[in-house]
Amino acid sequence: MPTPPVRVMVVDDHEVVRRGVVDVCDADPALQVVAEAAGVAEGLRRGAAVRPDVALVDLHLPDGTGIDLMRGLGEVSPGTRFVVLTSFDDDAYAAEALTVGAAAFVLKTVRGTQIAETVVAVAAGRVMLDERALQRRRDRTEDPLSVLTPTERLVLECIGDGLSNRESGERLGVSEKTVKNHVTAVMAKLGFKRRTQAAAWVASHARRS
Repeated sequence: MPTPPVRVMVVDDHEVVRRGVVDVCDADPALQVVAEAAGVAEGLRRGAAVRPDVALVDLHLPDGTGIDLMRGLGEVSPGTRFVVLTSFDDDAYAAEALTVGAAAFVLKTVRGTQIAETVVAVAAGRVMLDERALQRRRDRTEDPLSVLTPTERLVLECIGDGLSNRESGERLGVSEKTVKNHVTAVMAKLGFKRRTQAAAWVASHARRS
């Protein structure tokens, strides 16, 4: 049975850019654009209706920011993963986007094939973070967990308690696949290569608290 295409929503207020990204995604048989929007309100409305697998989101929107959109859509569609469409001067916003679940950053100047490849990778659970954004976030706080979303913090606690992805899902009321995606994000954001490293870090952090 063939794998269903990744369902994508594109949010950008510049019509030429938005249509270009939509065309790139539609040209890839692994992707299917199910919605597009030009602002936060429209994106929240359409995103809640279609619940895309991945949302490509511009950070600068006429009625708010991409962060507003990701935060709101993440509440009504927790399975949606986010790719930020950004430019070179967006580092500060990009760092903040990490806290609401951004899994990747794509410069608007990259080739179309790179956008499609990033969306496919993010849909599969990968996290592709910009080290500049991570460093800026670290510089702004002494809390090493500041780069994690609230749900990712709960998942990290489950890892520290020795729970499997299935057991973590049962505790948090989400699917095992959702937990797996969150675990991948936690590991990437905190720089861990193995789950045991994360568990050991939680144990050490708890002892110091």
